[in-house]
Amino acid sequence: MRIIFMGTPDFAVPSLRAIAEADKDFEIVLVVTGRDKPRRSKRSEPMPTPVKNAARELGVPVLEIDDVKEPRFAGTVARYHPDVIVVAAFRILPPSVFEQARYGAFNLHASLLPRYRGAAPVNWAIINGERETGVTTFFLQKSVDAGNLILQEKTVVGREETAGELAERLSVIGAGTVVKTLELIRDGKAVAMPQDESLVTKAPKLTTENTRIDWAEPVDAICDFIRGLSPKPAAWTVFNHRKVKIFKAVPARFHLPEQEEQTLVPGTIATDADRLFVLGLDGWTEILFLQMEGKRRMSAAEFCRGFRCEEQCPSFS
Repeated sequence: MRIIFMGTPDFAVPSLRAIAEADKDFEIVLVVTGRDKPRRSKRSEPMPTPVKNAARELGVPVLEIDDVKEPRFAGTVARYHPDVIVVAAFRILPPSVFEQARYGAFNLHASLLPRYRGAAPVNWAIINGERETGVTTFFLQKSVDAGNLILQEKTVVGREETAGELAERLSVIGAGTVVKTLELIRDGKAVAMPQDESLVTKAPKLTTENTRIDWAEPVDAICDFIRGLSPKPAAWTVFNHRKVKIFKAVPARFHLPEQEEQTLVPGTIATDADRLFVLGLDGWTEILFLQMEGKRRMSAAEFCRGFRCEEQCPSFS
């Protein structure tokens, strides 16, 4: 079976390696990925994508591309005569490309579709407090993430698991699911099932606007929000007119005198023995790791030791 693999980030690498190490019937004839990214230093060589690095190690031909809608790209794909196109964390392919595959093209998505269709399924699952998620393979069609389902694998979301940690686990689970999907297609046993449109939820792209912390939320929701965006792009807030990224936080058993606490607003900061607390709607959140704008990542203890604020009642906003 001739396979073209398309992917770019770390999430896609286990799937590429799993195909290469699987059944001898699977031949990866081409890997398609994004172009090398320039580094900050002009003297440094551009940075290859993780998938490109893995493909080089495997000795597989690599094609870097900027625009998947460019007409010549579909022609290039056709010249490789793919039986299947496997997509993992890549771009939205036009039909002129994915229809070149003899037995179809399928995508590995990091959610249990039709839940969390979109660009950031791992992040939004954690932000929304889900206790279960998983991966899905589905055949590509014109509508994004709406194709017929092939396989799903479920997993429990750890109560303190960050988006980065969950994505890494799902990439490994997904690699096994990709190989199983290829085996079903090869053996003519892939049964495609339509998605239930009544169960669709969205996982929109993460932006500056939707990653800002709302301290007026319940503490559990605040902590889910922070771990759902950790380590990247990171939930953020403002302190002394400067942006602060928060990487880890937990609900806290912390209280101030009742009369004092009743006068405070969400976002109010309190410190105690190099520990950092922020008031939420229904209690206090303890901040463990953060990064001030223009500074390195630091522990809450480091922040507290250098704590400076001109306000009488300091707060995050």
